[in-house]
Amino acid sequence: MFYVGCFLTKEGGYYGTARKILGMGGNTYQVFTRNPRGGGVLKAAGPEDFRKLNELTASGTVHPPLAHAPYVYNPCAKDEHIREFTRDTMREELEMLDGINGALYNFHPGNHVGQGEEAAFVFISDMLNSIMWEGMNTYVLLETMAGKGTEMGRTFEELAEIISRVRSPLRDRLGVCLDTCHIHDGGYKISEDPQGVLDEFDRVIGIERLRAIHLNDSKNPVGARKDRHEKLGDGYISLEAVKYLINCDDLEGIPFYLETPNDDEGYAREIALLKEMRTK
Repeated sequence: MFYVGCFLTKEGGYYGTARKILGMGGNTYQVFTRNPRGGGVLKAAGPEDFRKLNELTASGTVHPPLAHAPYVYNPCAKDEHIREFTRDTMREELEMLDGINGALYNFHPGNHVGQGEEAAFVFISDMLNSIMWEGMNTYVLLETMAGKGTEMGRTFEELAEIISRVRSPLRDRLGVCLDTCHIHDGGYKISEDPQGVLDEFDRVIGIERLRAIHLNDSKNPVGARKDRHEKLGDGYISLEAVKYLINCDDLEGIPFYLETPNDDEGYAREIALLKEMRTK
């Protein structure tokens, strides 16, 4: 099954947003849990909203949504208050999302702001060990990052180290969201050799942990470490590589999410383009 969608606002609730993506030609979607830049109050959906969404996803019509944590969170901040805020709000969001069967929750590993990678590994893994619980419904996903400044998660090795420090069985609900723009800007040649990059991911992390893909082009050449998304086909990542990824047997059933600089109409066009490029 080919699942493809984009970032949407959840003005109509989680079920209403699922209906909206179907109208745009997609069958999965991503939303922010709350204001991406400032946190703010979490507006939990009602049980009826989740009930209708779960019925829809159980039918196979729509893949369960990917909820994205706000950018303001920093699990490995130098300031203890920021780390505590991140921990408490992420736990609140995971408790809310537990009402959605098969939901995905994605977050940026954060910036160590000069403390070094070892301190970051400790802070991030300790936070995950404190906010996750046995029997949770939601998969928690570390996102691959471009490596700006002291940003964690540029390399597959960094993500693997974080994962290794999360205790079992919590680790069973931990995965990765691969962002094509981020890994390209981080130095992985996804445009030239997509299968080679996937093989490297499998060697270092394990392909079974890949649970979602942010499908974005990049405004910058490989290794720029700038994280500037572009519309598909307008940047440095080839459409040939995009076509390879959406048809790759290793990625069958993994949902793809567009985060390109588009409005709803533009997203609908890109979804249609991807469906045309799908050969299965």
